[in-house]
Amino acid sequence: MLPSPEQTHARDEQVRERIPRIPARSPSALAVTRILRRLSLGLPLLAVSIFLGGCKVGPDFAAPHSYAPDSFSHVGDEGFGGPSAIAVAKSVDAQWWRLLGDPALEQLIQRAVAGNLDVKLASARVYEARSQRAVIAADAYPRVDLDANASRSRQSKNTAQSSFVGGRNVNLFQAGFDANWELDFFGRVSRNVEAADADIQSIEEDRRDVLVTLVSEVARNYIELRGAQQRLDIAHRNIQTQQDTLDIASSRHRAGLTSDLDVAQAESSLSNVRATVPPLDRSAQAAIHRLGVLLGKPPGALAEELAASSSVPGLPPEVPVGLPSELLRRRPDIRRAERELAAATARIGVASAELYPRFSLTGSFGFAAEKVPSLPDASSRFWSFGPAMKWPVLDWQRIRSNIRVQEARTEESLLRYEQAVLRAFEDTENALTGYTREQARRRLLADSVASNQRAFNLANDLYKSGITDFQRVLDSQRSLFNSQDALSDSDRAVASNLVALYKALGGGWESFAPLPRPG
Repeated sequence: MLPSPEQTHARDEQVRERIPRIPARSPSALAVTRILRRLSLGLPLLAVSIFLGGCKVGPDFAAPHSYAPDSFSHVGDEGFGGPSAIAVAKSVDAQWWRLLGDPALEQLIQRAVAGNLDVKLASARVYEARSQRAVIAADAYPRVDLDANASRSRQSKNTAQSSFVGGRNVNLFQAGFDANWELDFFGRVSRNVEAADADIQSIEEDRRDVLVTLVSEVARNYIELRGAQQRLDIAHRNIQTQQDTLDIASSRHRAGLTSDLDVAQAESSLSNVRATVPPLDRSAQAAIHRLGVLLGKPPGALAEELAASSSVPGLPPEVPVGLPSELLRRRPDIRRAERELAAATARIGVASAELYPRFSLTGSFGFAAEKVPSLPDASSRFWSFGPAMKWPVLDWQRIRSNIRVQEARTEESLLRYEQAVLRAFEDTENALTGYTREQARRRLLADSVASNQRAFNLANDLYKSGITDFQRVLDSQRSLFNSQDALSDSDRAVASNLVALYKALGGGWESFAPLPRPG
């Protein structure tokens, strides 16, 4: 193996520490002489050299080390844990949506994974990357080109060659093949393949990220739909209650017990409640349309299937989130950034190999004759075989500049990886905070609903007995409706925050089969 040459250009000290350095000038004449001697030993020794892997220049990839806290913040805060406690010790369930206990949601997720166009597009990109890798890997094998041609020519009589052809027309028929095999002594091809493998893994992680987003979007929109339907049910019940109150006020007015003011106030309150229905119905329809598109269908395809009202999915008794260190191994965006860093590191080796000469074995064999029937004759055969070398000795400045470009891109990939890690922890911390705080809000709203229900019942009974005025009834009725609506919306928000938490944790893609290779 050739010794590494000295480095000839200086780099920033921080980059030196973060990216392994590579040789920056061409090999010595003595090293090239040794390689030429290898070639003179014959094909068997060359084959052994290739089998042993040669000498790959450039840095070898090493996974970056990232800091992970011992635990997530705000987990187990007093007064915020609620009935759905956060279980740090338990790993994230790969099929977390089953914890919500809604079979309809489970079926929608399975159908979405099978029909979603974003998933299909991500799968097509994986197939493309695999095919591109095969194209790159083909450089490691001999290349053979079949060649056949026929020509008719006439040379000038006034040239030196005219004595051989006498100025006559000459036919020439040729058939054979040319072969060329690059000997990958310095790892240009193997580093290219290494980068292509990392590209494939990066795109596969991108597909997994699409799956995580898809599952969470289906769950979120399903919860939005059920939340809107639940609030519609509350609105319709309150409309009926308001209608009953209006009937009481109208009856007492006809009996001369109250003024027409009570009737007008009851009518106004009824109209206000009725006005909440159209926006809620619009939200429900938008969620149905979005779910249809997520499943790869027209927007209205699920309208009949999801028209029946249902409640928001329930919450699990505990939410396993695992340890922060597991987040680095589970989130596809972090895994993708790590693979992109590996590909960029390998391409430093590809660029560095250009500093060294390329050696190859070339050969040709075929038949040439002036007449087609004479082509198969032994006397028509021709062949050639021998080693070849190509070395861009006057292009080193461009090569060194390209190496610096690849090093800078590797530094960018490392920064993107670190950025992905920080964003992952930020997303998770925000989702944990949102989930636990919304649970606390929901408990307070539940207490408010109970108090407002009791106040309305008392005010209604007192009004019927003529002890209190009608305004007390309207105020308690309005407060009850507002608290019921807020509690229903909080049910939706808690479930949506749970989905956001599982999306931040990066779970869900493990439960789906890996993308098969095309047959």
